[in-house]
Amino acid sequence: MAEITTLFFDVGGVLATNGWDRHARRNCVESFGLDWDEYQDRHEFVSDAFETGAMTIDGYLDRTVFYRERGFTRSNFIDAMKGESQADPEALDLVKRLATTGNYLLATLNNESRELNAHRVETFGLRRYFSAFLTSGYLGVKKPDQRMYRLALDITQRDPEECVFVDDRSLNLECAALLGMTGVQFETVEQLETDLAGLGVTT
Repeated sequence: MAEITTLFFDVGGVLATNGWDRHARRNCVESFGLDWDEYQDRHEFVSDAFETGAMTIDGYLDRTVFYRERGFTRSNFIDAMKGESQADPEALDLVKRLATTGNYLLATLNNESRELNAHRVETFGLRRYFSAFLTSGYLGVKKPDQRMYRLALDITQRDPEECVFVDDRSLNLECAALLGMTGVQFETVEQLETDLAGLGVTT
């Protein structure tokens, strides 16, 4: 097995809560007294554009929330969206220890809109640990599309055999494995650290 030099991490579901998944969306929609079914129908029409950077957060909200007058402001709703993001301190501690070794290139590889990703990078202090942020909102393509994994390899200039990809979803890992990357499915921080150690990745 090739020596591991590069670690790609999903963010939502691994390092933090999912930023704008169904649970987070429902929390916000219900807290502002909106109709869930109506909102969700509109969300489905524009979610891909939002997550691949083709639509800004303002454009997204124009379609899903502010297509008519509301009793709250756009800033109120965006603050609530951002408030759904919560970091996993134990997972971030593991990433910190891996980064401190200086032995690995660390990069995120996640599906996220540009604005919510920027919020999480800043709020969770991710620039301290990661050298690159390979996010769907920046790359214009989403996991599990293989183009996203190819871009990750091209941008980092790494061979797939020297890369480990950590994600909580098996389909994302399967598609990365087709290119030769080693996948580790995240369940708990303890399990992740053990699985990485089995691959020779230690702190």
